[in-house]
Amino acid sequence: MADTARARRLAKRIAQIVASGLEYEVKDPRLAMVTITDARLTADLRDATVYYTVFGDDADEAATAAALDSATGVLRSRVGRQTGVRFTPTLTFVADSVPANARRLDEALARAKEADAEVARLASGAAPAGEADPYRKREESVEADGVSGAGEDERDGEV
Repeated sequence: MADTARARRLAKRIAQIVASGLEYEVKDPRLAMVTITDARLTADLRDATVYYTVFGDDADEAATAAALDSATGVLRSRVGRQTGVRFTPTLTFVADSVPANARRLDEALARAKEADAEVARLASGAAPAGEADPYRKREESVEADGVSGAGEDERDGEV
């Protein structure tokens, strides 16, 4: 088993090598708007998962996935030459879900903000349903029970 710190360093290096390989070596126009966001390496340093994002719509994402699939061999060779490890890890490209999750979170926060504004708007002109102070005071509760003068503390001692 490899050291986890070594695996993290190698994964970071693989992400840099793949990004520069996409920019300078692979001449596919479908890869023009791709960004390598992260790379993860298994503990045995055999498999690398490279995460990427694409600026564009679903058709651009599908075209980028196909282009990355076709360029995997070239990129793996480049990784092997530049890392110098005994076994060059296999590369798997996965579309990064972080931007989509961030967009969904932003939309949920916007809906919550609109709902809070609506509640604040409705509450601005609202009045209490009952009295201004709906809680009973101790004196009022004693008079309502019909016991005058003797408090609960005094009654507890007389058994």
